[in-house]
Amino acid sequence: MTIPHRLTGTGDHHVLVLHDWFGTSAGWGPFLDYLDGTAFSYAFLDYRGYGERKDVTGAYTLAEIAADALALVDQLGWDRFSLVGHSMGGKAAQQVLAEAPLRVRKLVGLAPVPAGAYPLDAVGETLFYGAAEDREKRYAILDLVTGQRAGRVWLDRMVDQSLRLSNPEAFGGYVRDWTTADLERRISGNPVPVKVIVGEHDLALTADVMRGTWLEHYPNAELEELGGSGHYPMYEAPVALASSLESFLHN
Repeated sequence: MTIPHRLTGTGDHHVLVLHDWFGTSAGWGPFLDYLDGTAFSYAFLDYRGYGERKDVTGAYTLAEIAADALALVDQLGWDRFSLVGHSMGGKAAQQVLAEAPLRVRKLVGLAPVPAGAYPLDAVGETLFYGAAEDREKRYAILDLVTGQRAGRVWLDRMVDQSLRLSNPEAFGGYVRDWTTADLERRISGNPVPVKVIVGEHDLALTADVMRGTWLEHYPNAELEELGGSGHYPMYEAPVALASSLESFLHN
């Protein structure tokens, strides 16, 4: 199976990029304009049920994302590569690491979901599990994770994009997997260099959450909190995000 993808840059350092629950391979905003394409080659994958693969059916799990991700890097001829994962994609990136630890150079989590189960209370289950079919629930989630600071125009655009570019079955399937899957035993203690980047206004995946999860799991992990950003630094602080990401990948 040939896996469609987006590729930017021609550099020798190969980077596989995994999007969030609401996003696609195209959902990275102005951040893409500030990447160094001479040093890096970035490949952006769409999950099954999303973007260019919206009509591709599947189990809609992290394990399936990881299998497709590894198939893509093989397709590209990349033996070793770094990983970048945003939110749900951060947990999917850890699944890739668990499957192929010797192939991963560096790992970057952007407002990333931790490796363990992410328990939801009854209100959270209603909100997150109901978002597949409910536009207002998607809006409420985006408003929450951006610190209730974003304007309606941007929030509406993000919600409409997620509705248009993902199918409800996939959207609902992935959330049930990323909230319940537990990868801690498979990744804990891995010596890969890790950087975790969070926004100061993210009300869900905060710096404190990262200190108790990612920084506990990975002995070579560092944390940066970006000012002026919530859960979507690629839109809220694109220049700062590109600089933070590539300074880590360069070193």
